[in-house]
Amino acid sequence: MSDSTELPEDIAGMSFEEALQELEQIVEKLDSGRVDLDQSIDIYTRGSQLKLHCESKLRNARERVDKIVDTNGTLSTEQANIE
Repeated sequence: MSDSTELPEDIAGMSFEEALQELEQIVEKLDSGRVDLDQSIDIYTRGSQLKLHCESKLRNARERVDKIVDTNGTLSTEQANIE
């Protein structure tokens, strides 16, 4: 990986749910203490990439969310306040 923000293709193609599920499996492996140091480093690195991917997916979803507002009996949309 030449750029620290560049994700492997297999991660970049994952849905949020797929990435989150794999990230949860990595956390369980690391918490178990049953992996050697080299494997721990490798799966921690992959976990960091999965976390970045999930954060990006969430950020993009938030940016697309519209809030439905009832104004005088008519429905309209208002851009979500994202902070």
